[in-house]
Amino acid sequence: MAALYLALLHHPVYDKNGAIVTTAVTNMDVHDLSRLARAFDVQASYIATPVPTLRRLVQRIIRHWDTGPGGSYNQTRKEALALARLAPDLDAVVADVERETGSLPRLVATSAREGGPRLSFADLRRRLREDARPELLCLGTGWGLAEEVLRRADDVLEPILGTAGWNHLSVRTAAAIILDRLRSDR
Repeated sequence: MAALYLALLHHPVYDKNGAIVTTAVTNMDVHDLSRLARAFDVQASYIATPVPTLRRLVQRIIRHWDTGPGGSYNQTRKEALALARLAPDLDAVVADVERETGSLPRLVATSAREGGPRLSFADLRRRLREDARPELLCLGTGWGLAEEVLRRADDVLEPILGTAGWNHLSVRTAAAIILDRLRSDR
């Protein structure tokens, strides 16, 4: 089975007006994506931001649950946060995964926008089972990953379509749905 990694990119992403921006890191994203990584057998959950102050915030959150009082207070949270990693950008994430696995990861971007060729959940689930090359699932904050990330990706995963014609899930919710679809046969 291929190793699966998760990266939450805070840059380059779009704002609601279509401008490329850098978004803020939220405490909930660090916690929830780490917990998802632990629940769905993801090797690591990267938080990627180019902002040094935000990287220090993430380091502080991780440290609180690793060596600080959080680790003794809640052992399961400590276990999940052990999967959290920090990077300044996508290039650093790719380099870290390659260093760890010995292989360049295949980049799979996510987007709520439709259009262009899309990889189905079933095809990625099958590839995870049959191919040894590591997969790096890239999620965007704000209003989604910028086009430059989508063009760089080996594949773009099909969007999650609700039933109400409204398609703007939180990144944590989208990640949970995606990982459930990729890691289970339901």
